[in-house]
Amino acid sequence: MAASHSSGGAGPLSAEAGAALGEGIGLVFGRWTALQMAAENQWGGRDSRAKADQLGTSVLSWFCHSKGPHYYEDLVDMMYDTISESFNADFEDGSIEEVAEQLLIMHEECLQSNYSTIEKLRNSHAKGNAVSQSRQIAADDNDDSDSSDDDGASMLDDEAAAGDKMAVDKPKPSKPAPDTDGWTVVPPRRGRGKN
Repeated sequence: MAASHSSGGAGPLSAEAGAALGEGIGLVFGRWTALQMAAENQWGGRDSRAKADQLGTSVLSWFCHSKGPHYYEDLVDMMYDTISESFNADFEDGSIEEVAEQLLIMHEECLQSNYSTIEKLRNSHAKGNAVSQSRQIAADDNDDSDSSDDDGASMLDDEAAAGDKMAVDKPKPSKPAPDTDGWTVVPPRRGRGKN
């Protein structure tokens, strides 16, 4: 992203544009897997959901109340700082930059009373949050055709069940016996990978 990428300069957002931008921010944040994981898993404590919502409010306020052009780097820095402080986390997956770019584009469109991106997000907004959708997609990818379990169980439960099944299928090793030199070869512990 170029250092000169900015949004704004055409004046403040109208009330309608501000409301649309607020909805768009909520839709983008609702699909942001890293942020939803941080909130769902309470990386920021018991009030993690409120902290995630406050980030959205802060971003909207930044767009609506700060003067001058809105620079990409400033938005990214603000989001990094807030996430670091609120969730004691650093999202190093590139998602902050991606979300910041989306938000700047939406802001620019809202300044021109163009709500097409927000409308697309609204119309394609799937039920559930990003974390449960990610788990479901991963679970669907791992399911065999003979599995009819569609109750939304997490991947971890499926892996634990598979791990139990594999342990039953494997023959138990016999007790180690000393070899001709008097040394005892100890087999690797269960659960460790091969070297």
